[in-house]
Amino acid sequence: MKHSPAIDSSVSPNRIRSTTVLGIRHKGRVVLGSDGQATMGDTVMKKSAQKVRTLHDGKILSGFAGATADAFTLFERFEEKLQQYGGNVTRSAVELAKDWRTDRYLRRLEALLAVASVDRLLLISGTGDVIEPDDEILAIGSGGPYALAAARAMVRHAPDMDARAIVEQSLLIASEICIYSNDTLTIIELDASSST
Repeated sequence: MKHSPAIDSSVSPNRIRSTTVLGIRHKGRVVLGSDGQATMGDTVMKKSAQKVRTLHDGKILSGFAGATADAFTLFERFEEKLQQYGGNVTRSAVELAKDWRTDRYLRRLEALLAVASVDRLLLISGTGDVIEPDDEILAIGSGGPYALAAARAMVRHAPDMDARAIVEQSLLIASEICIYSNDTLTIIELDASSST
């Protein structure tokens, strides 16, 4: 049986908790989406946060779960790695994970990254993990397990659904269950059939 990672980034009750980020490679499309809610404690601080973005001239999709400032630092570092390694997503992810784990400053960052290109979908963590899901579905954040379960069900039982619809519906389902996620969605995509 194939498995996809879903990681809950909400570790400490006093830090900002939020997010459902879901990525999928399906039927020639690569799609990454997220909800828009940012929460501190039991208060919604923002309902339209942008947690997914494109990198490397629009060829790479990326999303984060965790502390926003930390995530922006990681986006910048990952973009630097992409430049350094000519857009090679796997090599860039591995090098970022190594730095993240060993660098005294980066080790304090509390976030997870989901990154996607036309040929890879990866989770990058501060513990040095770079995980590629077996079934081309990846979810992070407090609502990640719900979105992952919904996406798997749709891939298996609704074969006519396209990648964007799967991501959208899965995020909406997660927003109905996870109190740290909402239904204000941002969805970005790549055409996996085109070369980069």
